[in-house]
Amino acid sequence: MAVENIRIETGRLILRPPNADDFDAWADFQSDAATMTFIGGAKSRAESWRDLCAMVGAWHVRGFAMFSLILKDSGQWIGRIGPWYPDGWPGTEIGWGVAPDFAGKGYALEAAVASMNYAVDTLGWSDICHTIDPANRASIRLAERLGSTNRGATRLPAPYQDARVDDWGQSRDQWVENRKIF
Repeated sequence: MAVENIRIETGRLILRPPNADDFDAWADFQSDAATMTFIGGAKSRAESWRDLCAMVGAWHVRGFAMFSLILKDSGQWIGRIGPWYPDGWPGTEIGWGVAPDFAGKGYALEAAVASMNYAVDTLGWSDICHTIDPANRASIRLAERLGSTNRGATRLPAPYQDARVDDWGQSRDQWVENRKIF
């Protein structure tokens, strides 16, 4: 399937590959220091452009990457979530980041469930990880709600090699059981 035709809909959300129309919201998201505390730090507009292009490029090189998270009712971009596995990454990850105005409303859980289903059912992943800073309580709570467990400390590749992260995750078989509650 062509990248531009990939689209997942949930009750309130659309998950689709990012595109140039997302850039202003993407850059605003990445410029917020609090939002970016655990995902690489605040970025300039120029850095955000490169990050968006890297994500778009990953869709074409790997056939997957994080989705742009769009509200169905308004078309508003509210975050990025989904599969991520750049070279040197410690595992096949479902990662997430939701803009602060939309945090705490269940959007991350809704999109994470859809993303994990996509990873298992479409991409054929046998394992899913979430690399999470031990101080990131919100992401830890989300990982726990998904049924993931802390499998211990892991390391990210450069330029994030000094970040403290734990490998939260579960196998495909565990997810097939855990997703029954959603």
